[in-house]
Formats: sequence, C-alpha cells, structure tokens
Amino acid sequence: MAIASILNLPLYAWLSLIFAVLIVTLLHDVWLWFRMPPGPTPLPFLGNKLQLPKTKPWIQFQDWSKTYGPIFTIWIGRKPTIVISDPNIAVDLMEKRSTKYSSRPRMVAMGEILWDGASILVQPYGKEWSIRRKLLHQALTPKALRLYKPVQTAEASRLCYQLLESPANWEKLLERFTSSIVFSVAYGHRIDSLDADVIHQRFKFMHTAASLNVPGKYLVESFPIMKHIPDFLAPWKAEIKAHGRQEAAANMALVDLVRNDMARAKTREDDIPDSLCKLLLEMRQTEHFPLSDRDFSYIPASLFGAGSDTTASTLCTAFLALVTYPEALRAAHSELDTVVGFERTPTFDDEKDLPYIRALVKEVLRWRPVAVLGGTPHASTEDDRYEGYHIPTGTTVLGNSWAINLNEEYYPNPHHFDPTRFLDSALSEKSKTPTPLTGKPHPAKSGHSSFGWGRRICPGAGLAENSLYIALAKILWAFEILPAKGVSYDTFAYTEGFNIRPQKFVCEIKVRSEGHRRTLEEDLKNAESVLERFTPFGE
Repeated sequence: MAIASILNLPLYAWLSLIFAVLIVTLLHDVWLWFRMPPGPTPLPFLGNKLQLPKTKPWIQFQDWSKTYGPIFTIWIGRKPTIVISDPNIAVDLMEKRSTKYSSRPRMVAMGEILWDGASILVQPYGKEWSIRRKLLHQALTPKALRLYKPVQTAEASRLCYQLLESPANWEKLLERFTSSIVFSVAYGHRIDSLDADVIHQRFKFMHTAASLNVPGKYLVESFPIMKHIPDFLAPWKAEIKAHGRQEAAANMALVDLVRNDMARAKTREDDIPDSLCKLLLEMRQTEHFPLSDRDFSYIPASLFGAGSDTTASTLCTAFLALVTYPEALRAAHSELDTVVGFERTPTFDDEKDLPYIRALVKEVLRWRPVAVLGGTPHASTEDDRYEGYHIPTGTTVLGNSWAINLNEEYYPNPHHFDPTRFLDSALSEKSKTPTPLTGKPHPAKSGHSSFGWGRRICPGAGLAENSLYIALAKILWAFEILPAKGVSYDTFAYTEGFNIRPQKFVCEIKVRSEGHRRTLEEDLKNAESVLERFTPFGE
C-alpha cells in the first residue's frame, strides 16, 4: 500500500521529492568540501571535471599546489581525489598510515571486467592482494636480485654491442634489453628481437589495459551496476571480456612453457635457469596457494608491466639528459676511466666505487619520473584526519611525482640535471644543515620516491635500479652520446599517459675509441656464454 501511494503521487510531489533529494545531496557535498583539504572550487555534481586539462594534468596539479598547498582536493563528479605534492606528506599518509591508504580505487572496466580481479596492480588492499604480493616478492628479495646480476650484466654487454652495430636504433635496443631481462627473470627465457610474437602480445595487452583506464570513457565506472548487463546487450563489455580471455590464455601458455621446461629438465637430469615462474611452480608442489591456475598465471606476467616499458623509458630519459647536459657525460667518463680503465667494462663489483654513476641513476629517476602521477592511485579504506582536514573512506590519493620530484624546497633548480645532488656528501650536508642552496632532506633513504610509497611501492624497484646501473655504466664507459648537428632539444617534450617517456629524438652514439670497440667485442663472447642457458622465445 505504501509503495502504491508513492507511485500515485502527483507530478508536483514527485518534482518536490527529487528537488529535496538533490538539495540534501548538495548540502552533504558542500559540508564535505569544507572539511577536506582546499582545492579549486567544484561545480555541483560535476566537480572539477570542466577545469581538468585534457593533456599533462600533472602540470596543472603542480600549479594548483602552489595556490592551494601541498595537499589539495579535486572532485571527479562527486568523488574526491587528494593530490599530494610534498614527499613528507606522502610518507605521512601512504607509509606511516599505510593500513588506511594501501587500497585502490574501484576500476570496473580494467580491474573487474578485463582482469576479473586477477591482477595485483588493481586489487583492493586485503588478503587476496597480500597472497599475490607475497608470492611476487619471492623473486625480488635482495638474495634473489643477486641471482639476476649475471644475466643483467650479459644483457647490458649485448646491448652495448648492438649499439655499436646499429646506433640509430638505440630506443628499440633499449626496449629489447629491458624486455629480455624481465622475461629472463619471470620465465627463464630471453628476448632476442622485439619482433618476437610474445613481445607484440605483451605490448598489445598493456595498451588495451591503458585504454580502459581513461577517466570518463566508460559509464560503468560511474554506474558499476552496468557490469551485470548481459554481454549481448553490452557490446563494449563483451569486447573487454574477449581481450581479457586472450590475455589470460597467453599468461597460462607462458606458465605451461616453464612447466614443460621443468619436466624436460627432470627427464634429462638437466638444469634450467631460475625464474619467478619456476620458483612458484616448485613452491606450489609443496604449499597450498588459494589461487586458480588463471590467477596464478598473472603473478609472473605482472613483472613485464612493472619493469620493462618503465625501465626502457627511464633509459630514454637518460639519453635526453646526456645530450642536453654534456657536463654529466664528461663527469661519468672521468669516473669510469679512473675506476675501471680501458681494458674491461664495468661490473656490479665496481658499483661501490662509482658514486657518480649511482647518483646519475637517481637523478634520471628524479628529473623526469616515468610514473608521473605516482603510478596507479591509492585509495583510503577508513575515515581519517590530517592536519585538521577530514579525508573520508574511499578517497582516491595521488602522489604527483612531477611536483614532488621538481619541488624546489627539496631540489633547488629542479629542472637542471645534476647528479651531484645525490652524492653521499651532498645528501649528508642536506640532512645536517638544510639551506635554500642544498634543499630540505627527502624522507626516503634513497633521496627520491620515484617508485611510489608504502605497501604499494613498485615491487620491481630493486630489479629496475640494477638494470639501470649496469646498462648506464657500460654504455657510458663505451660511448659518446652527443646531440645531433642542427637539432634542438626540448626537455619537456614527453608523451601523454600515466607512464611517460621523451618524444622521439635523434642523437649521435659513437664508440669512444678502437680500444673500447675491441673490449666490447670480447665482452660479447662472455655475455653469450651466460645467455645461452636462456632459450629465446620461439625456439
């Protein structure tokens, strides 16, 4: 009877009821708006959608941080997003209060329809995520990272020889280098060419996922109930699920490849390279993992997205920095010539004696961060208060790495590429007597936070840093990286998206001497003896 009475209300009553609901909703939003960190004034129900730039939002966010402070709020419709532009605030929330800020915003199209909750990247904080993180960590402990150094060294030697033969293709060679390392670590197989089918597959899957993670592209993000519409009534949903099935099948095929490798090795009493997939398959024989085969296959597959394209992009940034700041190249050459000499190439054993090269790696990561908005956003799981502001449950949290890494309070003259700011002596001076010339000390021991924060920090950070060190040490030992004649370089010309890299540019890569050339040729022979254990994909 009550429902019938409501349905029989006259039109003016319905309009009054709707108006009342809108007013109550608006008053709630205004009340919340005044309690949260300040930010650009939102419009009712639309939020700041009309004020958000269509390109390079990190630049606008940096500008807003100078107006509203290092923690401010933007609204996507009625959903609040906290943007952080100071590393100490990022640490306060995402590390010191990590139990509250380690989840993810709900991503229906990508996380639920495409991946069906299998990917660690977008999983909410909780037991399911913890299981996957623990298993992924098995391959990325300090002890495990030491096991990968021989293949990283060999791949870096192969990279240098390929640069010797085909310097104009340097960007593709960097991508092959990082892809081969990640696949060697994940599956015990190397990549000899970017034309390999498995690489085309991986990049296709990455691009598909990235295309789904575009705010406002799919109504299902605003109305999650739409994910339950039958596929025949929702062609967009059927298409996403088809892509998901393709990716899941490819992940399973890679696991089966390693499983077959292990079976053949056992039959022949042979040995195959250690890899994350091999380790997990061995663990699965003695331990119970509450994961389906499909979900299990996403764990080693996650290494590619976390460590291949991003590391290659960082190396591209290094090349851009070296052609625009030749003093850094000269300083690197000087240190390498003094410590390593001319008759061999650098190794990981030299790292402790190459402080400038170590500092150069950190400065590349800081100067133009690949995960420019801090990677995949965090989300809060409890109401919280910070500096007198209210942060409600379900708030999206972005660490604007662009603003943080270029914050003048921590990095004076931040757009100047200067590796000396990361030398131990400079970091020590900062911590003792911070001044406008030295800047304030960064809360992270490394002096930067380009790999993220807290429990969601990039799990492959150590692997990436090792790849960056050995690649740059060998490349800088062997080559001059020079600006091309008549070419002007724009150090702000970067691609769009959540992960950025320099827009394509040309440079000259020249071997430093015939002696360096001969050493590289000899180095390749040693590298091939290491890499022959890692069968190329497709063989």
